[in-house]
Amino acid sequence: MQSEIISAITGSAISFLVVIALTPVLIKSLTKHNWTVKDVNRAGGAMVPRPGGPAIIVAIIISEISIFFLLPQSELVAKQIAAILTTTSAAFVIGLIDDRKVMGGWFKPLALAASSIPIIALGVYEPNLAFPIFGEVKIPALYLGVIVIMISITGNTINSIDVMNGIASGFMAIASIALVLSLIILQKYNVAIMALPLVFASLAFYRYHKFPSKIFPGDSGALTLGAMYGVIAIIGRVEVVAAIALLPAVINSFLFLSSVKKIVEHRQIKGPTTHTDDNKITATKEKDAPITLVRLLVAAKPLTEKEIGFAIFRLATFSAVLALISAFLMGVRIWGNP
Repeated sequence: MQSEIISAITGSAISFLVVIALTPVLIKSLTKHNWTVKDVNRAGGAMVPRPGGPAIIVAIIISEISIFFLLPQSELVAKQIAAILTTTSAAFVIGLIDDRKVMGGWFKPLALAASSIPIIALGVYEPNLAFPIFGEVKIPALYLGVIVIMISITGNTINSIDVMNGIASGFMAIASIALVLSLIILQKYNVAIMALPLVFASLAFYRYHKFPSKIFPGDSGALTLGAMYGVIAIIGRVEVVAAIALLPAVINSFLFLSSVKKIVEHRQIKGPTTHTDDNKITATKEKDAPITLVRLLVAAKPLTEKEIGFAIFRLATFSAVLALISAFLMGVRIWGNP
């Protein structure tokens, strides 16, 4: 138990401190090389450095390697950490490519699906889906499809909700805290420790990403966070619980796709919102603009960017509570059937 506690503390501290230390350096470098984008929601349209993904991926890699050496050595732990590092790093590269050049709508879903191959190759999964109350459903052949689809979905949903200052990092911090607590409830302690760097990288990056943002995560940052979340859910066998914690982001993606009716890069379509004279955000009157979670939030009345962010965080917190309840119900079945 002592080694697990040391691993948890060390991995968390490294993840948090590396992001805190590297992000200011990255901000200066990106600004120097003019890797900036306009913050369209801020009065005056400030230019903000992007992407912040490099700071996040470096923190995750260093912290996961540290956890590997601190946890009691086993083949399973080695394979699980290898799956986290390879799939998450692949997602970072995919996002970085899209940061530098806007790719077609199918690029990220297909590339993220391919990035799930290490999970399958390393065999760090069980072909069952565990549901609250109902128990496990064994789907050996179909589960391979679940792995491929889940990494693509978790990566893209976090990317699609990264629309305003602080939302992606703050949302992921809330969802990943729920994921870690769910793993603890279900006594998946090693996987919970492996998930802690995701929590602390998100929290540390939020410090720079919150309104008014000093840096944007970009696709490389959002896909890194989302893909790692998906890998943790799979190796921890908490896929359903993880999906519940992501509900607001999943609903946002569903609304977008159902209104656009095709897979398209969100930067290539009309914005779903516009601005009032006092720079509040309101729903656009364009009939062919996509429906999104933000557009629904401002449909009744215009809101400031900070108000929208806090509204989404409240939804994320509610979903996190539902996820914890679901994990507890799953735990009751496990504890009742030793």
